Amino acid sequence: MTGGFEMGKLQLITKGLIKENPTFVLLLGMCPTLATTTSAINGMSMGLATMFVLVLSNMAISLIAPYVPDKVRIPSYIVVIATFVTVLELVMKAYVPDVYETLGLFIPLIVVNCIVLGRAEAFANKNNVIDSALDGLGIGLGFTVSLTVLGLVRELLGNLSLFDWKFAESDGILAFVLAPGAFLALGYLIVIFRKLTSKKAE
Repeated sequence: MTGGFEMGKLQLITKGLIKENPTFVLLLGMCPTLATTTSAINGMSMGLATMFVLVLSNMAISLIAPYVPDKVRIPSYIVVIATFVTVLELVMKAYVPDVYETLGLFIPLIVVNCIVLGRAEAFANKNNVIDSALDGLGIGLGFTVSLTVLGLVRELLGNLSLFDWKFAESDGILAFVLAPGAFLALGYLIVIFRKLTSKKAE
């Protein structure tokens, strides 16, 4: 294993959930985080879509990195990422068209998601295929869990429902379905997450 990453295989996965959580720690990918988490299902779907691209692009970039000149490194990585995003779009259109329509523009925008390109540059181009796949899986899981939790909170408070199951006839707090509620919910979740992880570190 190269690049100075001396950690176990399990740590490669768990670091994305806690230590390097892209949403609550690194604060990356805020655009899809805030825009697609109006419900838990939407948040989970966006997270899983990003994880799919992360794992496959990390593996591909790990394979081609030794042969790509530095001058064209970033454009080459973007082409690789765009290829997997295109595959993802076609699969979603064919098998889950409703989810694809809901997420809309944010699926093709995975190409320029700083999480995906960041892992390619920071990890995949310095490590082997297996470790790069595990890194993508870990970061993807962290992103998926974060978006699902944020969507769950917003859906619960905004619609009084969980995973589209409405358990109360009355309406929730409309602000949580809108942009201001996204910022507010995310802010409180970041505080809670950091409080919990700092206690574990102690």
